[in-house]
Parts: sequence; structure tokens; C-alpha cells
Amino acid sequence: MDKTLLDFAMIASVIIGYFVGIALITSSFYKSRANNYLALSLFSMANLTLIEWLNISLSSVIVDILLLFRFDFLFAAALFTYFIIQIKHPLLKSKWYKWIYFPFIGSVIIEFSLYLLDLYGTIYDLIVFYIKDIASISLNIFLIFWSRKLIRNSNSISENKRHWLLRLNLFVICLIIILILNRVELHLLDSIYSAYVLWTFMSLFLWWILYYGVFRLQVIDQKEEIHDYLVSNKTAIKPIKKKINSSTSSKIITQLYALMEDEELYKNPLLSRLDLAARLETSEGYLSQIINQEINKSVIQFVNEYRIEAAKNLLQDPMFNKYSIEAIGMEAGFKSKSAFYDVFKTSLEMSPGAYRKFQKTS
Repeated sequence: MDKTLLDFAMIASVIIGYFVGIALITSSFYKSRANNYLALSLFSMANLTLIEWLNISLSSVIVDILLLFRFDFLFAAALFTYFIIQIKHPLLKSKWYKWIYFPFIGSVIIEFSLYLLDLYGTIYDLIVFYIKDIASISLNIFLIFWSRKLIRNSNSISENKRHWLLRLNLFVICLIIILILNRVELHLLDSIYSAYVLWTFMSLFLWWILYYGVFRLQVIDQKEEIHDYLVSNKTAIKPIKKKINSSTSSKIITQLYALMEDEELYKNPLLSRLDLAARLETSEGYLSQIINQEINKSVIQFVNEYRIEAAKNLLQDPMFNKYSIEAIGMEAGFKSKSAFYDVFKTSLEMSPGAYRKFQKTS
């Protein structure tokens, strides 16, 4: 394999790691306590990659000093903290969990001791190296699987957030597996071919975190914040009420309005015609027929009207200006950003963003 390819993969991983980490701690959209720890874990991984690349490419005093820091210990601890903050686990109130950072501190102390005592290249250096390598991999495995168990058992998060956190956790497990294979290959075969896979995979991992993972999770968090605010201030929020046509005498239509306005069923993005028919104890066909006859709309048009009204109320309220358009669409009941934009633009002949801007200037 061409060493140039390995160099490119490693340098790309470093740059992306720093870029994502800086974005997490400086952007107002991403900034949060949890993301600070995620940024720390990414900085640790980027530093680890940079040190590995420098160690392969050149030999100098600077590289020797950088090798004193075992950032793989810090990566595991920071990522574990990120997970327990996201699920609001009681461990956060305990001081003892911070001892997971001790292996990193202890490894730095030991490395500096070996360096200052000029013990590098001796049997002591070799023993310490293998012990720390095994300890690092063991700590990473223990913390990542422990955090996975805590995420699965958590009752304080939504299914959307649980799904994303478990996917991130699985990505890290794959990363650790590749790291273990890399270590085995390095120690037994004195080869670095698996490093191609490791650093390329990590580049993809970092891009995934930035462009899908972190953004999507932030939108979910914002949606939950909006929902919690609306629930806690329900009496202060004007409910959506539609005037029932006087010519409408169907009991089903009256019950349908009640379901929309009292139970806000439209906020369920997975709400189907079958669900509505089951709640109204009728058939799908009859429900569609009677809505079409008495309201002159399809079932989806009827439901989406409520969603659009809910979105409009949020977009014109200054209280929700700090939240993203997508989070508002999710709270209103739309399944995706594209569906929200399409329905909103069809209904009002302007995008949600333009509507919000118009409300600010009017």
C-alpha cells in the first residue's frame, strides 16, 4: 500500500477532528455542556492520531514529549461523561465517577517519570508500555459498553435520542475493534497496514458526527425543550381551535376535531389514517369519505392544517426564535424537514424561514 494514502487519511482525521471539536464549543447552535465533553473526546482522538502520524513519519524531541500523553485514556473518559450527561444519569451527582480520568493523569505521571529518569528503552519502559496499552483498551471497552447499558436502560430520554446515542456508541465500538486489530498487527507482525482502515474509518466517523449525528441530536434536544415549555405553560398557550361548519352534523367529525384539539394527535409524526379510524371506531374508507364530503379535504390535508397552525404559532412567537426551523417542524408533527418545508410552502406560498423573518419585521 502507498504510504501517501496513509498520510492523507491520518492528516484528514486530525484536521476534521479539530474542526468538529472547535465547532462544538464555539457555535451557539451546538454549544452545551454535553458537547463540551464530546469535543474533548474528539480533540483527544485527533491528538492521538497526530502523535501516531508524527511517530511514523519523523523522530524528534517534540514527538517524544507528545508521546508522554496517552490521549486514548482521555477519549474514553470524556465520551463516557458525554453519554451520562445526555441521559441525565444520577452518576453526574456523584463525585467518584470523575475517577475515570485518573488513568489519563496517572499515565502522564508515569511517562514523565520514565522520561526524566532516562528509563526509555529499558525493560521498565517495555513493561509499562504493554501494561498501559492493555489498560487503555480495557478501559475503552469497559466504559463504552457500560455507557451502552446505561443508555438502553434510561427512562429520561426520548426514543429518537436513545436511537442516536446507541448508533454513536456502536460507531465507537467499531472504532475500538479496529484499534485492537491495529495493535495486534503492530505488536505481532510489526506492520501498520490496518492503520489505513483505522484512520480512514475515523475520518468518516468524525464527518458523521458533525453532519448527521450532532446536528440531528441538537434538533431533537431543541424539539424536546419546545415541547417541555409548551406542556409546562399550557394554560398560557392559545390552543388551536377550528370552527366547525354548522352544516356538519356527523358525530365522527365532531370527535375528530376533539382528538386534534384536545389530545393534539397531529403532533404524532407517525399518525396514520388507520390510527385515526381506530380511535374513532370506524373504517379507514368511511373516515376518508366523510372528511371529504363534510370538510372537502383528504385526511392528510386535514391533519397537516393543524400542524401548519402549530408551526405558525411557534414561528411568530419571539420566545422560540432561538430554536431551529427543523425543531419547530418536528414539534408541530412533521416527520422530516423536507415534508415540513413542502407543506408549509404549499399552504402559505413562502418557506418557514421567510415566514419567521416576515413576522419579525411586521
